[in-house]
Formats: sequence, C-alpha cells, structure tokens
Amino acid sequence: MLVAGNDRIQAIVTQMEEICHAIEDNSRRQKQHLSQRFDGLCGVLEERKAELLQAVGREQDGKVQRVRELIRQYGDHLETSSKLVESAIQSMEEPQMAVYLQQSKELIKKIMDMSKISLSSRPEPGYESMDHFSINVDHVAEMLRTIDFQTDPVGEDEAEGPLGLDGGEVANAGPRQKPASSRHGQH
Repeated sequence: MLVAGNDRIQAIVTQMEEICHAIEDNSRRQKQHLSQRFDGLCGVLEERKAELLQAVGREQDGKVQRVRELIRQYGDHLETSSKLVESAIQSMEEPQMAVYLQQSKELIKKIMDMSKISLSSRPEPGYESMDHFSINVDHVAEMLRTIDFQTDPVGEDEAEGPLGLDGGEVANAGPRQKPASSRHGQH
C-alpha cells in the first residue's frame, strides 16, 4: 500500500513539475506576445509622430518660403529706391542747368512711379505662430494607463484589431473585472 501510495505521490509530483514547466513556457510565450503588442503600439505612435512632424515641417517650409519671397521683393524695392536716390543726388550736382532740367523730368517720373508701387503685402500679425499644431493626448495617455488583460476568451477571428492588436480595440484598454478565482489564484 505504501509503495502504491508512493507511486501515486511520485506521479503527482511529476505532473506538478510538468505543470511548472508548462507555466514557464506559457508565461514566456505570453511575455513575448505582450511585448509584440506593445511594440506594435509604439510603432503606431512613432508613425503618427512622424506624420505630424512632417505636417509641421511642411507648414514651416511654406511660411518661411513666403516670408523669404517678401524679403526678396522688399530688398529689390529698397535697392531700386536707393539707386534712384543716388541718381537724384548726382543730378542735383550737375553743373549745367539744361542737362539738369532734362534729367529731372525723367527722374521725377521714376520717383513718382516708384512711390506708386505698393508694398502692402506683409504677413498678418501672428503669422509666425504654429500654435494650431497643438495636440491633446491626455485621453490617449489615460487609455494607455488602463490597458489590462482581458478575461474573455477571444476567438481567432476576433484576435486581430485595426492596429493588429488583440481584441479589436486598442488592446482592450480599460480595466475589467476578473473572476474571483482567476484574480486571486487558487492555492
């Protein structure tokens, strides 16, 4: 009887050792699976971050290009105006009055034409602001903080969500009530 009892106990010990190995194997598999899911989330975040950074960069490039074009226009106008002022000063130093009068008519016409050029094209106040690119990720951060394990068995068809995550939604975010037996374990 003792020998039969010992054999039965040995079988139970062997079975429990197999359970320990199975637990370790399953735990390792689940850790790997969990890491893959979080890596997927990080990939989505990195991709979205890159897209949003590109949008800011495109806006920056467009605004800078417009302002540089205005700078070039104003610079060209300033250079032309400065040359005109120089010509006016030189013509005033002309010793012959007849030559001066001939040059002055043309000079006055150029000055009048130059004064008519409108340089009212300027960036509106606040043009340099990029505040419209602000985002609020508080709700997403809160959702990520509530990621928990699901207790409902998921079929193979339901396992892949829109982001390649389990459960169809973002990793089944949100705490779920676990049954008392699985929450506290069986001792």
